[in-house]
Amino acid sequence: MDRYEQFRRAAIDRGIPDDEVGKFADQLRFAVWTAASGSGEEVVGQRGGLPRLPVGMEWPGGGYPLPFIASVDCALLPRAEGLPLPVDGTLLFFLHHEADVQAHPNTDKPGFARVLYVPAGTDTAVAPPPPDHDSTRFFDEDMPFLIPECGLSAWVEPVLPQWIRKRNVNHEPDAVQDLFEELKHIDELCELVDGLWPVPDQSSLLRIGGYCMKIGGQDSPWTRMAEVSVMSRHGTGSDLSTSDLFRLCDAEESRLIREWVPLAQFLTESDYHYGCFLISLDDLAAKRFDTMLSFTMFTE
Repeated sequence: MDRYEQFRRAAIDRGIPDDEVGKFADQLRFAVWTAASGSGEEVVGQRGGLPRLPVGMEWPGGGYPLPFIASVDCALLPRAEGLPLPVDGTLLFFLHHEADVQAHPNTDKPGFARVLYVPAGTDTAVAPPPPDHDSTRFFDEDMPFLIPECGLSAWVEPVLPQWIRKRNVNHEPDAVQDLFEELKHIDELCELVDGLWPVPDQSSLLRIGGYCMKIGGQDSPWTRMAEVSVMSRHGTGSDLSTSDLFRLCDAEESRLIREWVPLAQFLTESDYHYGCFLISLDDLAAKRFDTMLSFTMFTE
């Protein structure tokens, strides 16, 4: 029995109407969380240190090498329903957060972020540090290029949109506000999720799947993507009213939330930046990792 079926059966056993259970379950996602591995825990990846790259491959970024964030062995990751990660091979994540956050509009192919997929069976070797890496520093922070290395363990967590967790839809699209009114047993359903899958008492270093974290007062990556998409179709000189533009953006954002997923979310070594890589579910299933979009955000 998968987790969705487990949830549905438990909710219906509590007497919650089936249609309401289904609407709530449509908002429920399962994601892979990772943290520094402890004694006896299976190591599924690596944060920091030096990456293992295919033999002969240069450090990603070429003349502008990108800091290595983490890697995960897909064959060792726990499976999360609705998240079509590769069943084997390795994913490696690279990001220069200061350069990436200045990129505009952050919906083009990123120049300062990279996801590398290395298929199983590929000959790899630990990459030597890029030339002059010891002298590489970030513009506003005295940070080393190489992150201290640690092993990663992983588990699956249920993830709900923040509007459900906070019971606040004041700034959400009309469709979300309507759905919120239909969820008469929302407190009981949230309690059921928490009871079925208690959250471990540890901080996650890298999150795969789920929903985008909202950082400070910034628009979410989905909001920013929706605005760019709508404006590219209708232009700044459009005759559409402001209310029509808002409606179109809301509809586009709803579509993006359904079709795109965070491939990686993580705190950087910076006190001020948070990394977020997004990919469409179709591209994730097809291993088209070059379609990833990067949205580095300020944490304050």
